[in-house]
Amino acid sequence: MDDLLVSSEAKDHTSEGYRHSQMAEETRSVEKNYEFDRALWNITATFSGEEKDNDKMWNSSFKNTVEKEAAWFQRWDEGKWALGIVTCIVGGDSLGRQQFQSLMCMVTSGEERPEIENVGWKYGLTKTLGAVRPDGWAYRFPHTNTTILYYWSATLCDLEPININDTFFTDFAMHLDRPPAFLKQYLHQFDVLILNTGHHWVRPKFRANRWVLHLNGKPIEGRHLVALRKVKKFAIYSIVRWVDSQMTWCPRLKTFFRTISPRHFFGGDWDTGGRCDNTTPLAGGNEVKQDESSDSIVGNAVKGTKVKILDITAISQLRDEGHISWYGLSASDGAQDCLHWCLPGIPDTWNELLCAQV
Repeated sequence: MDDLLVSSEAKDHTSEGYRHSQMAEETRSVEKNYEFDRALWNITATFSGEEKDNDKMWNSSFKNTVEKEAAWFQRWDEGKWALGIVTCIVGGDSLGRQQFQSLMCMVTSGEERPEIENVGWKYGLTKTLGAVRPDGWAYRFPHTNTTILYYWSATLCDLEPININDTFFTDFAMHLDRPPAFLKQYLHQFDVLILNTGHHWVRPKFRANRWVLHLNGKPIEGRHLVALRKVKKFAIYSIVRWVDSQMTWCPRLKTFFRTISPRHFFGGDWDTGGRCDNTTPLAGGNEVKQDESSDSIVGNAVKGTKVKILDITAISQLRDEGHISWYGLSASDGAQDCLHWCLPGIPDTWNELLCAQV
């Protein structure tokens, strides 16, 4: 199967003139008089809705976290325009969404900013009939002509309905050797791209989403017997090689592949009584000693390409106390969320690492 990764893709690019015209709007000076103290009450509330007296989400170090992010924002604010960043996109699953949410909090300092424009419609990111939410969000900061965007693509594969006349109940062809149509259409507009995939490569997710594996435009024979770890590896190699091939035509584009975010269940899994209720940071150690990434699939996939690794797995593994656990809005008896993270929290560190690499 891996030999099929070398199949060619059509070039998707536009002229440099087009790119320059997109960036022609004059950059205005950035006001720096943000009230960071108020962010203490806004950052987490914006995305979690948790109560202030929740010991898990609101702890004694919370104010220090906000002040640290305020300092980070100032460094970002002073340096990103010199790098020419116009559009930053996070594409992936719900952990990618958390990274996007963290980034939005960090660059706004958690404040309500009425001047920020919702431009999701420009990218087709609108809620469709019957959908719980749109496929992503895009927000433009007019004073700097910058857009931060999130696009939902849990597997980084192109999906298309098999029965176009019944989009509510149809199965979906998951094309392992094709990038998402969204990326093919808009890649030339992006300056920073962060990709991730990982936690949806399990049979229950495939059944729930009615995904049918396809390769070279055809269903994979015996697809129910295919080892999903190998399929996931194939898809990651495929998207990395495609993006790498497009970066020749998008010289401003910086692409990062974020490694998998670790889970911390013990005593069972999410649906069998698994827990992650530790509240002591770094209880299992405070040092990463390995040289290679814990996510060997991503680490090997980006080697020899222009795609860089955003390696967050090992450092996140040290912070088992940082998960939402039973404090989420949708928490239920006997189930803890040991996959997603509290915000502010670990995804902020991912974005600090991103900023350092950009």
